[in-house]
Amino acid sequence: MIHPDRFAALRARALARLPGDDAALRDKLARVAVASDFAIDTLARQPGLLARLHADDGAEALPPPHLAPERRAEWPMLLRRHRAAESTRLVWRDVLGLDAVEATLAGSTRLAERCLRLALDALEAEFAQRHGRVRDRDGRPQRLVVFGLGKLGGGELNFSSDVDLVYAYEHDGESDGARALGAEAYFARLGQQLAGLLGEVTGDGFCHRVDLRLRPYGNAGRVAWSFAAMEQYFQHEGRDWERYAWQKARPVAGDAAAGERFLATLRPFVYRRYLDFGALEGLRTMKAAIAAEVARQDLADDIKRGPGGIREIEFLAQALQLIYGGRAPALRERSLLPALRALREARHVEPAAADALAQAYRFLRRLENRLQMLRDAQTHALPAGEEERERIAAGLGYEDWNALRAELDAHRARVSAEFDALLAPRRRRAAPDALAGYWRALPDGGDRQALGEAGFADADAADAALRDFARSPGVRALSDRARARLDRVLPALLQAVAASSEPMLALRRLLALLHNILRRSAYLALLDEQPAALARLVDAVARSALLAERLAAYPLLLDELLDARVAGPLPGRDALLQACAEVPGDEDAEALLQALNEVRQALSFRIALALRDGRQDAAAGARQLAWLADGVVRRVLRLAEHELAAAHGRVAGARFAVLGYGSLGGEELGFGSDLDLVFLYDAAAGAHSDGARPLEAGRWFARLAQKIVALLGAVTGAGRLYDVDVRLRPDGAKGLLVSSLASFREYQRERAWTWEHQALVRARGVAGEASLLADFERVRADTLGRERDPARLREDVSAMRRRMRAELDRSDPALFDLKQGEGGLVDLEFLLQHAVLARAHARPALLAPRATPALIDAAREAGALEADAAAALAQAHAALLARGLDCTLDRRPRRVPRDAAVEQARECIRAAARAQGLDFGE
Repeated sequence: MIHPDRFAALRARALARLPGDDAALRDKLARVAVASDFAIDTLARQPGLLARLHADDGAEALPPPHLAPERRAEWPMLLRRHRAAESTRLVWRDVLGLDAVEATLAGSTRLAERCLRLALDALEAEFAQRHGRVRDRDGRPQRLVVFGLGKLGGGELNFSSDVDLVYAYEHDGESDGARALGAEAYFARLGQQLAGLLGEVTGDGFCHRVDLRLRPYGNAGRVAWSFAAMEQYFQHEGRDWERYAWQKARPVAGDAAAGERFLATLRPFVYRRYLDFGALEGLRTMKAAIAAEVARQDLADDIKRGPGGIREIEFLAQALQLIYGGRAPALRERSLLPALRALREARHVEPAAADALAQAYRFLRRLENRLQMLRDAQTHALPAGEEERERIAAGLGYEDWNALRAELDAHRARVSAEFDALLAPRRRRAAPDALAGYWRALPDGGDRQALGEAGFADADAADAALRDFARSPGVRALSDRARARLDRVLPALLQAVAASSEPMLALRRLLALLHNILRRSAYLALLDEQPAALARLVDAVARSALLAERLAAYPLLLDELLDARVAGPLPGRDALLQACAEVPGDEDAEALLQALNEVRQALSFRIALALRDGRQDAAAGARQLAWLADGVVRRVLRLAEHELAAAHGRVAGARFAVLGYGSLGGEELGFGSDLDLVFLYDAAAGAHSDGARPLEAGRWFARLAQKIVALLGAVTGAGRLYDVDVRLRPDGAKGLLVSSLASFREYQRERAWTWEHQALVRARGVAGEASLLADFERVRADTLGRERDPARLREDVSAMRRRMRAELDRSDPALFDLKQGEGGLVDLEFLLQHAVLARAHARPALLAPRATPALIDAAREAGALEADAAAALAQAHAALLARGLDCTLDRRPRRVPRDAAVEQARECIRAAARAQGLDFGE
C-alpha cells in the first residue's frame, strides 16, 4: 500500500485548505492514493483542485485555459496543467466508482480533443500573423485538418495514451502574408509546432504525446498531405493495416467539414462494396507479426498486445466490420463496444460471444487505465513488483493479486478462443486428393477418371469443360495468391457438384460464374474462407437456373449466400420499403439506380433462396416481391420528382399517384415480372410549374410519368429495375399516359369496358400523395360497387376470358399453361373479379381485398362461394402459384406436366366457375 508518511503529509497539505477535518474526504483521498501517485502529485501541485473535486466529485469537466497571444511562453505550462488537472478528475471519478470505464475513455478522448483544438487555434492565429492564411487557386481559405486515428479516432483513448494524428489539407495553394509559404510547407510547419506544443516534455511534464507514424509512408513521408495526394496514395499504395487504421479515423481539430468530405471519398478503400473475406488474410499477416513481436519482447503479460489482449478484441471486431461493412453501413462504428453491438444485432457474432467480448474489453480497458493512472506512464504490462500488484488489485476491489489475475486469465482465454476461431484454418472436409491433383494438372495433364470416380456420370463432358476453363485467359492471368485460392476452391466445388442432383448442369453454371469472378479476388476469398457459402452456392446453382444466372451476371449476390440474414426471417413490408427508401443519391441518378438495383437484386435473391429452401411458401414470396417493387417505385418517384423540379420547378398544390394493377396490385408478383402501372394527377385549372422553364400541369405530370418509366427500365451495371406496362390506363395505348383524377373518374363511370372494371378489382395505390390515393380508393369503390345486370355481367366476363384464352393459352396435350390454360390462374382471377362486380353493391366488404387468398375469403363471407369450394380454391391457387414460381426460378416457361395435383387444382377452379354460371370454354 502507499507509504503512510507520504499520505499523511499530503493529507495535511490538502486538508489545511479545507474547513474542518472531513472524514469522508480523508476516505476518498486514501482510495485515490492507493490507485494513483500521479493524482496525488497533481493535487499537491494544484492545491485548489482538491476542494473543487470534493465539492461535486468532479461531475463537470474543468474549464480549459485561455492561450493568450501575448503570453506565448505560458502556453505549454497552461496546457500541461490543464491536462494534469482534468486527468486527475478522471482518476477521482474512476477510483471512487462514479464513472463506468466507457465514461473514463470518453473523458480522456474529449480532453485530448480539447487540448488539440486549443493549441491548433492558438498556433493558427500566430501563423496568420507571420505568414498569412493559405488560399487555394479560387482564393478560398484553407485550414489544416487533423485526423485522429486509433483510440482517439474511436473515442476511447487510454488514460495515458499517445495520440495518433495525420495532418492534411483540402487544396493546394499559398499563404497570402508577407512571408508566403506553399500549402505543404505551411501546414507541415504548423503540424510540427502543434506536435511540439503538446508533446515536448517540460518541467510540467507533457500534455499529449503525438505519434505521426500512421501517415502515408510513415516517418519517411511528408508531414502534411493534400487530399488529392492522399487519395492517390491509398488508391495505389494503401495496405491492409491502413484499412484498419483509417477505419476509426475522424477529424478531431481544424477543418472538420473538409475532413468528413475526405473520409467519404476514402470509404471505398476502407469498406469494399462486397463481402471482403480477403481482410482475413491481411489480419493473419498482422497477427503473425504481433505474435513475433510478443515472443521477441516477451510480452506475455502485456494486456494490450499479448494473447487474449485488447488488440485481439479490436482486430476481431474490425475484421468483421471490414468484411461486412461495405454492404451494411450500420456496422461502420468507430468505437469498439458499439461495433460489437452492431455485429451482434446483424448476427455476425453470437450473442454470448459478443457479451463475453464486451465484458472482457471493459475489464481489460479498466485494468489498462489503472496501470497507467498509477504514474501516468504509457504502459500495458502487468507490474512485476508485489507492492504495485497489490495496489492495483486493492484499487480495483479485489482481495489480492491472485484474485485479480484469475479473472484476468479467464477473460483472456475467452478472447483468445474467439480470435483464434476467426482466423482458424478453413474448416471444410478436404477435397479428395484425386480431384485436387486432377485440377492442378490441367489443362495438359490430369486423368478424367478422377471425375468419374467422384460421381460425374459424363466424365468426358466434365473433363472437356474443365480443360477449357483451365485454358481460359482469366485463369492464366491470375496472380499467385488468387491461383492458390482457386486451387483450394475448385476441387471442393467439384466434390460438392458431383454430389448434387444434376452434376453436369451445376458444373456448367458454376464455371460460368467463376469466369466472372476470377478478376475479383475477394469473391474467391469468400468461397475459400467460408465453406458454408461454397455449399450454398452449389446448392443454389444446381437447383435454380434463375439463381445461377443472377449469380453469374451479378457476383455481388455471392454476399447473400453468407449473409446471416439469409437463413433468418425474411423482411416484412415495412423493412422492404425502408431498404429502398434509404438508398441515397438524388444528385447522381446513375449511381442511385445502380445502388437501388443492387438492393432489389439482393432482396429478391434472398426471397428466391427462401422459396427454394422451403422456408416460406409461394404466396409469401409473391407478396414480398410485390412489396419490394412498391419500394422501388416509391424511390424512383422521388428521384424523378427531384430531376423534374430541378429543370421546371414544381406545381404548387398539385398531387400525383402511381397505381399498381395486375400481379403488382394483387401482391402476387413473380421473378422477372413486369409492372402494370397507371398514373393519376390532380391540379387546379390552369396550374403551371414554378421553375425557370415552367410547364402546364398536365405536361409536367406527363413528363414525370415518362421519367418514372424510363428510370425503371434504365440499364445499369446491376441490370434494369423493371419493365413497365402502361396499357391498362384509360383508353389503353391510345390514351394519355397520365390521367387527371376527374377524367379517370369520368372514364370509369361512362366509358370503361367490363374487363377494365375487372382489372380495377386488383388495382391499388403504390406510391404518391396519400390524399390522391384515398381519392382513387373512393373512385374505385364507386365504380366496383355499382349494381350490374347479372346476365350481362356473366356474358361479358365469360366472353373476354374465352377471347384471351384463344390468343394466349400455350397449353398442349402434354403441358398445361399455369396462367392462361383452362382452369388456370387467370380463370381463378376472372371468377373472383366476377364475384366482386356482381355482389359488391350489396357486400361492400368485397371491395377491400386485392390478393387472391383474401378475395377468396371475402367471396366466401359474401356468399359467392361455399366454404368447401373456397377452401379448395385456396389450395388450388397455392399449388398453381408455387408451380409457377418454381418454373421462373428454373427459367422455364410456366407450363407443367398435367399431373394429378395440377388436374385437381384445375377441376376446383372449373367447378367454381360453373357454379357462378361462367362459361370460360373447354
